[in-house]
Amino acid sequence: MVDVLGIKIPSTSPVFLGLVGLHVVAGLVCVVTGIVAMLSRKERGRHPTFGTIYFCGLVAVFVTATAISAMRWREDYHLFILGSFAFGAALLGRAARSGAWPHWVPVHICGMGSSYVLLLTAFYVDNGKNLPLWKYLPSIAYWTLPAIIAAPIIVWALLSHPLVRQPSKL
Repeated sequence: MVDVLGIKIPSTSPVFLGLVGLHVVAGLVCVVTGIVAMLSRKERGRHPTFGTIYFCGLVAVFVTATAISAMRWREDYHLFILGSFAFGAALLGRAARSGAWPHWVPVHICGMGSSYVLLLTAFYVDNGKNLPLWKYLPSIAYWTLPAIIAAPIIVWALLSHPLVRQPSKL
């Protein structure tokens, strides 16, 4: 077992540690680019660029999470499930936009927002017990707090987005 900044890595295998390293970097890319995409004006440029980087990072997170879970299935299968849902939600959100579905905006907002929430949920479920402040919360908080915090934000985005409020422009 290896301890990195208070987070216990359950193996010293170079393959496992390499996968975890890639997974952490990809996860950080997702956290940063997801926030930038969310806070950017929804027009050409920053929003789609950072959204694409977020999606590519999430692909890397999902692939590495799948490999890590396969190596430690009994301990990590729930993280694979969360990762699968996060990736599936992002695929749905991206497909809605790139396929120019009718009424694509709410599907895009819900899909991408949900993928971000599931990404954070998986992180907290796996690491919350080792994090300052989070370690004092009951484990159910790791599963629920990201969604409780994000739900009103996603609803606000759905209600305030101009293309949702004026569906004739969809």
